[in-house]
Amino acid sequence: MSSKITVIGAGSVGATIAYNLSLGDIASEIVLIDINKQKVEGEVMDIIQGTSFRDPISIVAGEYEDAKDSDIVIITSGMARKPGQTRLELTQTNVNIIKSITPEIVKAAPNALYIIVSNPVDVLTYVFTKISGLPERQVIGSGTVLDTARLKCGISEHFGVAQRNIHAYVFGEHGDSSFVPWSNAYVSGVNVDEYYEIMKKLGKDVKEIDKAAMEEYVHKSGGKIIANKGATFYAVATAVCELCSRLLSAYESIATVSSMMHGEYGIDDVCLSTLTLVGPNGIQGKVPTRMTDSEIEKLKASAKTLKDVIAQIEI
Repeated sequence: MSSKITVIGAGSVGATIAYNLSLGDIASEIVLIDINKQKVEGEVMDIIQGTSFRDPISIVAGEYEDAKDSDIVIITSGMARKPGQTRLELTQTNVNIIKSITPEIVKAAPNALYIIVSNPVDVLTYVFTKISGLPERQVIGSGTVLDTARLKCGISEHFGVAQRNIHAYVFGEHGDSSFVPWSNAYVSGVNVDEYYEIMKKLGKDVKEIDKAAMEEYVHKSGGKIIANKGATFYAVATAVCELCSRLLSAYESIATVSSMMHGEYGIDDVCLSTLTLVGPNGIQGKVPTRMTDSEIEKLKASAKTLKDVIAQIEI
């Protein structure tokens, strides 16, 4: 596979994404861009010195114009929340950063697929979609891809079953208003409630899933990791690289990425995550899934939470 991927932002997340990409065969060219030239040059030097053990790959510290002909551009730039700073203040700060980046990078790489990773990811995906002038199919928020990975990890540990056998998802905002549509949570085609009963009959020492506790695990994982080590970057970097792989694959696949809603589930003009068809041409549309009335209301509540924030920012 011969692909060019540009990563904007050489902080913990951006640098780890570039490093993960350098280990695989997703990209043959990687461009890392950051306002801190010394930092980005150090990251590239550190990464490229480990590539003698693999097939040749180009990794450079670049400027926006070096993103020309990129297949994918990943945006991770943004500020972390400071003590005493409100979420809204942080949101406007990161919106302003996205607004400064967008015209420069879109001019250089108008045909690329864009993955927005910076937080709050749903709001910034919305802003980028509105101001970039790009077709919506080219704009993909990382959304609840990481939340879904955390959910699968939690269910896997609970039942002692491989994560690849679990098909369960987190919908809505990448944040506290997200939720799990448990009516669509399966272990190899069997709903998680049925799976518990089957395992019990097989004599397995399993407990029924505490669904509220599992959702709290998903919501609180990021905060716990930050409290313990200062930042989260391994899992999100792995999730973004997996998303890159799907976007560059020969076939389309389903992912819980954030993109613009156009009336699905009665929701419009906001970016959030539901099942979405993605592939080489970017986003092909939302995949409708059966949900209970209660679950649809939770999705609408998550959309309202995001719309309330969007209404208060200057785009």
